[in-house]
Amino acid sequence: MSEYIHKRHNVNILLYHLVCSAKYRKAVFTNKVENELKKICDEISERYEIKFIKIGVDVDHVHFLIQSVPMYSPKKIVQTIKSITEIEIFRRCPKVKYQLWGGEFWSKGYYISTVGRHGNEEIIQNYVKEQGQQENYR
Repeated sequence: MSEYIHKRHNVNILLYHLVCSAKYRKAVFTNKVENELKKICDEISERYEIKFIKIGVDVDHVHFLIQSVPMYSPKKIVQTIKSITEIEIFRRCPKVKYQLWGGEFWSKGYYISTVGRHGNEEIIQNYVKEQGQQENYR
């Protein structure tokens, strides 16, 4: 579950939905690869301010629900996750490298979107629009 992150000068709750595909959309996510990927993500969480709320693995792509801090741009989060997981998957599961012809683990592209904890876009739009419009009941 996501939690508020309290820093010295801010409080935040930044959630992202990230989808990454295996190179060539190859079906490389066996149970072993999935388990190793989740262990690697736990290690990333310990080292970086990137928390993996949920990880959903299909045979050729992965969905991540991630919480991070404002110091990390979405691009930086993706680069960190993709680079570390690629190196470690190839090290821990060497057969995968041969399935991908010895090249890269992830495809170049990705999908990332922000996720609202307190409502969807319409709810937030209305909340912002109504600021200063309510009557004071003093």
